[in-house]
Order: sequence, then C-alpha cells, then structure tokens
Amino acid sequence: MGTQAAKKSIDNLLPALRRKAVGLFSVYRGLPKPLYMLCIATIINSMGIFVFPFLTLYLTGRSGMSQGEAGNFMFFISIVYIPGNFIGGKLADRWGRKRLMVVTQIISAALYIPCGFAMFSAYVPMLILLSVFFDGITDPARSAMMTDLTTPENRRTAFSLQYLAHNLGFAVGSLIAGFLFEHASSWLFWGNALAVFAATAIVGAKVGETKPTQQQIDATIGTGSTEEAHKGSLVQALLSRPFLIVFTMIVTWYGFVYNQHRFALPLQTKALFGESGAAIFGTFMTLNAVLVIFLSTPVMALSKKWKPINSVALAGVFYAVGFGMIGFSHNIWLLYLSTILWTLGEIVNATNEGAYVANHTPISHRGRFQSVLPFIGGIGWTISPPVIGRLIDATSLDAVWPLVGAIAAAAAGLIWLLGKIEDRTLARRPKIAPGSVPEIAQKGAGEVPVEIRD
Repeated sequence: MGTQAAKKSIDNLLPALRRKAVGLFSVYRGLPKPLYMLCIATIINSMGIFVFPFLTLYLTGRSGMSQGEAGNFMFFISIVYIPGNFIGGKLADRWGRKRLMVVTQIISAALYIPCGFAMFSAYVPMLILLSVFFDGITDPARSAMMTDLTTPENRRTAFSLQYLAHNLGFAVGSLIAGFLFEHASSWLFWGNALAVFAATAIVGAKVGETKPTQQQIDATIGTGSTEEAHKGSLVQALLSRPFLIVFTMIVTWYGFVYNQHRFALPLQTKALFGESGAAIFGTFMTLNAVLVIFLSTPVMALSKKWKPINSVALAGVFYAVGFGMIGFSHNIWLLYLSTILWTLGEIVNATNEGAYVANHTPISHRGRFQSVLPFIGGIGWTISPPVIGRLIDATSLDAVWPLVGAIAAAAAGLIWLLGKIEDRTLARRPKIAPGSVPEIAQKGAGEVPVEIRD
C-alpha cells in the first residue's frame, strides 16, 4: 500500500516538475530563429574548447617550458588577442559580420590541426598564437551579430540564453578535454578544430548577414535613440556616449574583484585547509559551474523587468558581500555561501552588462565598440593579480577581502547613481511622434527589419 502511494506521488511529481521546467524556459520563446542557431553553434563551439583549459599543463609538461616561461606565454596570448580584436571590430562594420566570422573561424581552427601532428614541436606555441589572433578578429563580429538580431526589449533574454549555451557546452567539454589530455593529447587540438568547423558550418548555413543596411543606419539619425548612428570617427562616436564610457570604466572594477576567485581564493583555501585546499577550491568551482547552469534562467526571469543598469548595480552588491565575507569565513560552509553569492553576481552581471552596452552602442559602430569596450572593461581583470599579489606580499591575505568587497560596493553605488543621472537626462529629451520612422529607430536599430537568409 505504501509502495503504491509512493509510486503515485512520484507519478504526480514528475509531470509537475516537467511543467515547471517548461514554464521556466518559456522566457526564451519568441526570439528570432537565427539566435537559436547561434546558441546551438555556441554549445558546440564551447563543448570543443579543449586546448585552453589544459594549455598551461601542455606547455610545462609536453612543450618543455618552465612555469615562468608558460606564464609569460599566457600573458603574450592576451597581448596578441588585442590587435586581432581591434582589426575585427573595424572589419565587422565594413565587411560584414557573417563573412568575417566564417573566414576567421576557419583559419583559427585550421591552425590547430598541424599542432596535433607535432605535439612536441617548437612551432606549436607559434601556431597557437596565430589561432588566438584570428579568434580575436572573430569576437567583435560575433557580438555585433547578437546585437543586430536583438532589440532592447529582448536583448537580456537573448544574452542570457547565449550565456547558458556557453556554460553548458564548456561544462561538458571540460570533462572530455580532461580525458583527452591524459589518453589522446593530439585530439585536444583536432577535437577543438572539428568543433569550431561544425559551429561555423551552422552559422554559415543558418544565419544570414546581419550587418544593418545604410538605409537602416540613416533611419536612426536625429532620433535621440541610444543606438542612434554616428557619422564621425570611432573616437568621436565613443565621446558621444559619455554614459557608456563611464559605465565601462566603473564595470572594469567588477573584473578586478571577480578575478580574485581564480587568484586569491585558491591561496585562501590553501592557507585555511593546507594540503586539502586545492581539492576544496575545486569544489567551489564545481558549485559555481552548477549554479551558473541551473540558475541563469530563473535569475534572468526574476530580473527581466529591471533596467539593465540597475541589475548590474545589484550584481556589485552580490560581489561585495560574497567576496567581502571571505576574510572572516574560516568555516567551509560560509565559503560555500560566499561562492553562491558571488556566483549570483556573475550571473546577473553577465547578462545585463552586455545588454546595457548593446543598447547604448550606435548602430553604425557596433563592431568597433565591441572591440574597444571589452578592452577598456578588461583592464581591471588584467591588473588584478599583480596588484593583489603585491598587496599580499606587503601585508597578508587578510587585507585582500575587505579591499575587494569595498571596491565592489563602491562600484555598485556608482553604477546605481549613473543610472539615476541617465534617467534624468533622458527624461529631458523631446518625445518622438508616434508612428514615425524615428520612433522605430528609437526602439533600437535591431528592431528595424534585417534581411535574414536561411
């Protein structure tokens, strides 16, 4: 009797859970078809990110580099990526998004193939650097394409889906890459290349060119829209978006704080738990990955009615509390709570920061903005380890967490204040007559019909 009752309860529970899941993911319905194709391509591409998670181990174990040489090589990878990014931004606005993505992704992936045949060759690091350069060219086109296909009303939903797709693919890919590194190292390179080829084929076959036409660009001029086209140079276009520049300069401090989950947090776990510290740190990263996958959708649904800039400010609060509490969290369960909090900050920020940037980028400069702004916003991330490393050497680990917590709190307050100032500024602008072409443009150039060829 009890068994039958339990079976009946389970039979009732499963459909309820299924309905709940369907209702939760219904927020992703109604997006343009090419966006779903991009997300499928992202899952495949991210699933094939085999090389970089194990690149340091490859360089020190298979390529014969010392740890210092490997560190210098990883830094040089970041340097090589920058000019590729700037070139890609310019070409994306001139040449088009799709053509640039397809060509540069194929070249980037093809450079991995000879690496698998010559694992111990001195040429492999050079081929990796060339691959990174062409991948850097690709990224602004990919980001601009996402902006082209969305409107201010659905961007957060689309960016959330893309963020979820990347993390789903990467979570699976990391497990595969670990097996390949130990048992079939050549397939780290070949598998990565095949995944990129497959993802690029999907984009080539199912996503049309999204670069706005000159007519669509001209339709935004004089509208007062945050996406209004700009006729001047890149520098002039950037200066015409003061709120966006200030926003990016503040958000770079989020990167400064967030990078401590990779730098100071493992040092903290080692200091607290000794030889078990590395394994415990691994559980924090696992918890982070699981939360990102399972909470991205509900967090996006709950914050959907918030303005992106207010959500970004909230992310800073999560960072401030989550990282700030590590200094007095000598209990492992408090550190798990800390991980939950700063992961919530990551989820909220990942979707809303991109939406705010896209909503304030001129339709005429989307590719170039997507190359310059990530560079500015990434400065905090880049300088964080050396700055905090010197702080630890001069004082101790205990000094890190109050500092990064205070930085996150200050940045969150500044972003919230920036949002209030922007609201007052926009409220003074004249309203646009209903039914006019400029009214369409004010809603976002992405809402102007874009030719999509399936």
